[in-house]
Amino acid sequence: MADYQTYYKRLRNVTMPSIPSIPHLTPCTDSDYDIISSHLQRRVRGVVGVASRCVCGAPQVVATAPRLENGTPFPTTFYLTYPYLVKALSRLEAAKKMADYQAELSKDLELSQRYYDAHTLYLRQRQAVGTLVGLENVEEIEFMSAGGMPNRVKCLHALVGHTLSSLPGVNPIGERALADITPAWDDSQCWCGRDEPETIQL
Repeated sequence: MADYQTYYKRLRNVTMPSIPSIPHLTPCTDSDYDIISSHLQRRVRGVVGVASRCVCGAPQVVATAPRLENGTPFPTTFYLTYPYLVKALSRLEAAKKMADYQAELSKDLELSQRYYDAHTLYLRQRQAVGTLVGLENVEEIEFMSAGGMPNRVKCLHALVGHTLSSLPGVNPIGERALADITPAWDDSQCWCGRDEPETIQL
């Protein structure tokens, strides 16, 4: 088995090439690693960069390689770690909002097409991230995106991770999920260290 760790170690504190579809991608510094590990309460794996940050600079979404250091395929390219959003989205899932979004997809052809387009973009974005560590194609997940795309809604954390990491308007279900925790969520504010929101629109 290849030693994939060598790929990821070389990416710490280096300049990232521009990837237009992942406009906020930046290197993951040693400080970022510490923050992300604190968010997850475990050692973070397969990090290629930080795909979204809080206004204070703290990591929100990690860009993860399509294969981890131990060789395991990993389909979730944009992994949400920001505690405030993780808790808020877990509450939305518990409130069965995913069923509402799924029903919208089944009724709205335009929404369904946009969701499919988000899926195809996700695959291209994963390939771009993988290229940074010499892993352009991982056969086991070649046609698999994340969050249930292109037809189902299975994980709001993955869909919001995609939304925050991409240009506006890319993932319509991720954007709906963020809107459903408004006014609690405002990306112009720092939510580090705050508890989960008390009010979620259902």
